[in-house]
Amino acid sequence: MKTASSLAPPSGSTRASVLLCLLLTLGSASVCAAPDEELLGRAQGYPVGHASNWFSQESVRVGSFSHQGEILGLMNGGVRELAPSAQPLTLLRSATEPTYRWHIDALRNLGVDDYLARQRVMGLLVIKDGVIQVERYQYRRGPQHRFVSNSMSKSLVSLAVGLALKEGLLHSLDDAAQRYAPALTGSLYGPVRLRDLLRMASGLRFTERYDGVDDLERFGRVAAREGLEAAAVQLGTRAAPPGERFNYASADTIALTLVLRGATGMGLSEYLQSRLWEPMGAEMSALWRTDRLGVEIASGNFNAGLRDYGRLGMLLAHDGQRPDSGRQVLPRDYLLEATDAGRHPAMFSPGQATPYFGYGYQFWTFPGRARRFALLGVYGQMIFVDPALKLVMVQTSANAKPHARDTSLAREADAFWRGLVAYYGGSW
Repeated sequence: MKTASSLAPPSGSTRASVLLCLLLTLGSASVCAAPDEELLGRAQGYPVGHASNWFSQESVRVGSFSHQGEILGLMNGGVRELAPSAQPLTLLRSATEPTYRWHIDALRNLGVDDYLARQRVMGLLVIKDGVIQVERYQYRRGPQHRFVSNSMSKSLVSLAVGLALKEGLLHSLDDAAQRYAPALTGSLYGPVRLRDLLRMASGLRFTERYDGVDDLERFGRVAAREGLEAAAVQLGTRAAPPGERFNYASADTIALTLVLRGATGMGLSEYLQSRLWEPMGAEMSALWRTDRLGVEIASGNFNAGLRDYGRLGMLLAHDGQRPDSGRQVLPRDYLLEATDAGRHPAMFSPGQATPYFGYGYQFWTFPGRARRFALLGVYGQMIFVDPALKLVMVQTSANAKPHARDTSLAREADAFWRGLVAYYGGSW
């Protein structure tokens, strides 16, 4: 474990080596030592796992998390592709990397290098006012890799709901799921309002511990064998009335996916291709895994380049408006409601839904007076957005444990983000 002295600002030859490392890593795969390289498969060239071990086995985590869209046989399904834009959004680049400083406990004045030296970050991107301030990679990853979203993709489902509402394909968030997904009729999900699904408040009993014996594991086994729809229909225990309790459940997002499929007459990838990915200005194609019947496993399993995650963050920071053209890509009113903690009942507030974050419509909300929100996925996938500052931080990671709170990552990512916000004059 590193001591406070080893994390102090570098001097002498150490400063020179850090500078050399920075010069070598900007915009390309890092050649400098990253945390736990050997545990993560460096000697084997960061191998890609297979359908049964890609998610859980540490030695294939880096390779799998940057090639998940290409793993054969995953969930016995296939892959949908979202094509890049014919007019990609240009990202300018700062001539110099800002001297961000962050602090945690007794450690003061830490920088970007310290953060990367302490955390298993595969890709780190900071964009301010449309300009890349930081773009770093570790573990021989680079701009060419597509990184798995894990649960960050849940927020894409929410954006699809907002678009479908705007187009009149969904009539109201107070409609029952079975109105648009008839197969859910007679199931516990059938009468649940879309609003309650968006807030992870379906009331169904569902555990996500990532221990191989939770409800998520059982749900996944049924989905691999019979499809997502069958898995959703078979959930059979209600723990609370709908709308009365926050309980994070990936199955709630799957129910929304089925609703959207019924309402739009197409899969999520096709629906978002012309409404989000292309008009947003993506520079790379994205891949979304499906079940055996071609339904996107939209609680996760989306794969995109680091910069395109950054473009998505920029779109969100501009309240759904593409910053270069001024085109309103996403419905602003819906996006504000989805990401503003003050527009949701107290039980979904920061410090209430969880000890730290609140929850909107498939977005996590930060504590504090300013509207700040996040897209989060297990093992450390993050997009943090501050609309007032037009500030976005993207991180793709190979954390040691699924929940960032179970390692130092959660606190340090938050401390690093607070350092960025403070650097640009924001307050909490």
